[in-house]
Formats: sequence, C-alpha cells, structure tokens
Amino acid sequence: MSEWQKTSWRSKPRVQMPDYTDAAALTAVESQLSKYPPLVFAGEARKLKESLAAASRGEAFLLQGGDCAESFDQFSANAIRDTFKVMLQMAMVLTYGAKVPVIKVGRMAGQFAKPRSAPTETVDGVELPSYRGDIINELDFTSDARIPDPAKMLQAYTQSAATLNLLRAFSTGGYADVHQVHQWTLGFTEGEKAAKYREMANRISDTLDFMKAAGVDSTRTNALQTVSFYTSHESLLLEYEEALTRMDSTSGKWLAGSGHMLWIGDRTRQPDGAHVEFLSGVMNPIGLKCGPTTTAEDLKVLMNKLNPENEAGRLTLIARFGAGKVGEHLPRLIKTVQEEGANVVWSCDPMHGNTIKSASGYKTRPFDSVLREVQEFFAIHRAEGTVPGGVHFEMTGQDVTECTGGVRAVTEEDLSARYHTACDPRLNASQSLELAFLVAEELSALRDEKQAEAV
Repeated sequence: MSEWQKTSWRSKPRVQMPDYTDAAALTAVESQLSKYPPLVFAGEARKLKESLAAASRGEAFLLQGGDCAESFDQFSANAIRDTFKVMLQMAMVLTYGAKVPVIKVGRMAGQFAKPRSAPTETVDGVELPSYRGDIINELDFTSDARIPDPAKMLQAYTQSAATLNLLRAFSTGGYADVHQVHQWTLGFTEGEKAAKYREMANRISDTLDFMKAAGVDSTRTNALQTVSFYTSHESLLLEYEEALTRMDSTSGKWLAGSGHMLWIGDRTRQPDGAHVEFLSGVMNPIGLKCGPTTTAEDLKVLMNKLNPENEAGRLTLIARFGAGKVGEHLPRLIKTVQEEGANVVWSCDPMHGNTIKSASGYKTRPFDSVLREVQEFFAIHRAEGTVPGGVHFEMTGQDVTECTGGVRAVTEEDLSARYHTACDPRLNASQSLELAFLVAEELSALRDEKQAEAV
C-alpha cells in the first residue's frame, strides 16, 4: 500500500464537489492558501482526541453544535458570542446531569460547504446549479451567482481565522466564568413554561454556593473561568482542506489545519471515494455520519480505513436516522462495532432525519421529533449496554423561528417571522437550552441506573 499523501484523494472518485471553470484561478488560490498559517494546531487536536477517548468510555460527553452553514453576509461578533454563550449554558446543564466533563465543539469557523440532494434546482422553469455554500458559490438565483468561485476560499479562511480569534478570547478571557453562565441559565427558567427546569437550575445554584463556601470560587481558580472550545465542520471542499493540511513537526503526522474535528457526511462516505481517502490520512479526530442506508459491511470497511489502529477518540459515529427509525437501524450498527471490537464515540444527530416541509412552504424541524430521536438513541444504548457519548445539533444563539415547538412554542405560522438560515432550520437559543435540560435528565437517569447496578 502506497504511503498516504495529502493529494491522494485526487485519484479517487469525487462527489458533492464543484467543477471550477477557471483552473488557473483555482491553482492560484490553492497556492496562496498553502502559505497561510493553519487555523488550528496539532496539540489542540491531540487534546480533543484524548477527551473524546474519555467520552467513548462514558467519562465525558460530547456537545457538538452550531450553524447549518456559516454565511459571509450574517457574519458578526454578536452572532459568534451568542452561539458560544448558549453552548456554554448547555454544557453546564449537561455537566450537572452527567457528572462528567462536557466537550464543547462548535460547528463554526469552517462550516461553509453544504452537500445537496441534487446538482441543480429549478425555479419558475429556470434551471441553475445548486447553491453549495458561501465557500463555493452564492445563494442568489442567478447564473453568475451560482458559478463556483475559488476566491471564496480565501474569504472563508479569513472569516474562520477571525471567528477562532474571538472564540479563543471568550474561552480564556473570563466570559466563560461558571457563575456568569449559570446566571444566564436562571433567566431562561424564570418563564412560567420553563418552570419544570427550575428545580435542576436551583440544584446547580446550590452546588455553586457550596463550592464557594468551600473555597472553590472562580476568583480563586482559573478552571472556573476558562473553557476548552473546539471547532468542527464537514470536510467537503477538499481543495480547501488539502491547502491547509500541514505536517506536525513533533509527530511527523499530517494535520488538517482547517479545524480541530472534521466529519464525513452521509452523502460522501463512499469507502473508495475522495473524502474517505483524505480523512484517512490526517491525525485529527474525525466524525462519520451514519444514516439509514449505512450497511454493516460499509461500516466495517470505513472503520478499518478511517481508524486502522483502533485508536480511542479518533472516530465518532454520528447517528442520524429520524424519530421513530432509531430502533430499526442503530442496534445493527452497534452490533457491527461490537463484532469488530472497534473504539468509537456514539453521538446522536437528531436534526437531519427530522426535516419536513411546513404548510407555509418553509423547511422546519419539529422540536418534539428532535427530542424523540434523542430519547430513542439513549434507550437503545441503555438496552445494548453501550455508551451514548454525545449529541450533535444544528443551532444558533439568535432568536430565530426555524424549528417549531419548544417552551416558547414556535408555530408554523411563526416561521416566516425570523427565518434566517441559508440551508437547513436551526434550533434557537431557547430550544437549544431546553433540549440540554431534557438530555441532562437522560444522562442523570443513566447515571443513577449504573450506580444502582454497582451496589
């Protein structure tokens, strides 16, 4: 077997990638990107992998969340801050429920490219190439806007660098102080409809008060003021990924420098395809989306190719089946993993299998369906005696109206009020935090069961 190179993917079948019409412009952009500093560093990727290894054993829990697709037009410091803030709130609630560290991974600073169900779309009899994310082309329905433009990779890099700069400042500059985060969460539980979550919020308050009385306070320990926050995105546009791939000088391994964690989507997981080939050779922790069409044989081949050394924390399997379908598909994949003796983190993506079209024409995701898939995911793992290691949400800190339901009861009639996503519907801040409380209840029940068994 020949040694992997960061260009190895170019000899493999490629799907869901643009055909650039100006080869010279593409080459120039790739050359320029290859000289830029990587956005993330090998030591950070190794630290994340160690944390994910703990999640595979039930000693940590993965919270992965953020935009469906980042955009250039909606980029702002406030949007980054608001999503970061909600993820901190969710993580605090989940930490209390699970009594283990929560690994915070944003779908941020690189989530620009989107796979599409069809290469073209038709509006009023006019057929044009599909919009594939701001790193590739533009949303406007015109011929010029839909032409893939390699220069957009440079804008995506610049925006990703700025996003990471702000996230690092928030993570270490006191904004993540545990007491401040909890005060934000208490605000959510003050509403009458959120009263059922107040008991857990009050228990968290009691814990923080006890810690302060015992001398463990954020003013005295840096651990309560800083957090580790990682970035992730789907590894879709391989020209961009290759250009930012660097050799780690300490280990001699290749690092995908575009983000801490990259994943392969359900549409690009062909075992002999370009995307699997590329991610097989980088040292980053990687994710693999597993949908209803994932066969046991495919999963065996993919696990062997993507994690040949069976390294703990290297591979996260992100299950995405749809509410009501988890019982049909997840047990057979768990059985496959067990038969192979594979080290994996099991994570639940309850978003992508629950997208529907509302009567008003908007794509949406019912909150109850999202919750139901999460509950089914936990129930299956409880029955199989395996570890539910994480959750994966498309969400935003903004007060959008894209998913229906939740304590603040977004209805189908409300969708048009603040429907801002360029692709798929996202949970808003209130829905995200409510889901964290409900997942925390699942984690707490699971912990209580294990403790009872141990007695």
